[in-house]
Amino acid sequence: MSFTNVTIRFKLALIFVSVLSLGNSFSQSYKGVTGVRDTSYSTKSAFKYDVKLHPSIKIVPEFHFNSVKEKRNITYCETEKRKLNLDAFYNTEKANSKRIAIIIIHGGGWRTGSREQHYPMAQKLDSLGYVCFTPEYRLSTEALFPAAIYDIKAVIRWVRENATAYNFDPNKITVLGFSAGGEMASFMGTTGNMPLFEGTSCNLEAKSNANAVVDIDGTLSFVHPDGREGDDSKGISAGTYWFGYSKAENPKLWEAASPLSYVSAQTPPTLFVNSAVPWMHAGREDYIQVLDKNGIYSEVKEFEGAPHSFCLYEPWFDPTIQYIDHFLTKVFNK
Repeated sequence: MSFTNVTIRFKLALIFVSVLSLGNSFSQSYKGVTGVRDTSYSTKSAFKYDVKLHPSIKIVPEFHFNSVKEKRNITYCETEKRKLNLDAFYNTEKANSKRIAIIIIHGGGWRTGSREQHYPMAQKLDSLGYVCFTPEYRLSTEALFPAAIYDIKAVIRWVRENATAYNFDPNKITVLGFSAGGEMASFMGTTGNMPLFEGTSCNLEAKSNANAVVDIDGTLSFVHPDGREGDDSKGISAGTYWFGYSKAENPKLWEAASPLSYVSAQTPPTLFVNSAVPWMHAGREDYIQVLDKNGIYSEVKEFEGAPHSFCLYEPWFDPTIQYIDHFLTKVFNK
């Protein structure tokens, strides 16, 4: 990592610490921490909206492969209030070498959505020889940023600690996410093993770095001019709920929470799979410039005309799986 990158990351880390510990002229709002699960975003609700413009789309159902075994509701971390769970999808067929692990993070604006939405993706990828994990994490109805970041870091550490049990290589862990999950996947890739974002509990003996990232329509920056996150003109935005501050109230926190702020020579190879919604790509080209400068491999796959929730439907689900498989095969020489 260059001296410049170290300096930038250090300054942003200091900003983040000062924002959380000292605050600013605006008090942090906990209005969105209702303790009540928000179910407004689901595959069915997204389909009901998207099918109006895309009448031929079909929801991808769960698969049932003889070679795919599942364990659901495995506790990966226990907070003061409750247990946090994940699901494991693993292949029973013998392999000549250790497999690649994929952690799949669901979307929903850091506030809604569920890991069950990506069971079909986990099952399909598992049938191709991967080991997949679908975790839950604390949403903004339960806890503000960076609680969700701490949770996914704990997931990566738990997954790495269980490499032998599920027969995968602990140095071949991919973090994949859709929408808000895509943003967090990229954040995992850019802040691996950074003490500031590790949290203080659960599986702390293992490393939290990702070895590859797949970002499916997740923003790279909360403050990029091409983005739209933080527009509270018609209602409180997802980002404002997550941070407890609007962008106007605390822009430095929004910047310090952006993956683009930390991309560096330490960032792993990254695949971007995008819809036709331009603001969901905010910061992508700037991000790739840093990867290119440091000789880090990346790919961009974009579906013309596709809605934001494209990866939940055919005709985009199968090619998305193919893009992921081809990318990881190249990165890990699978």
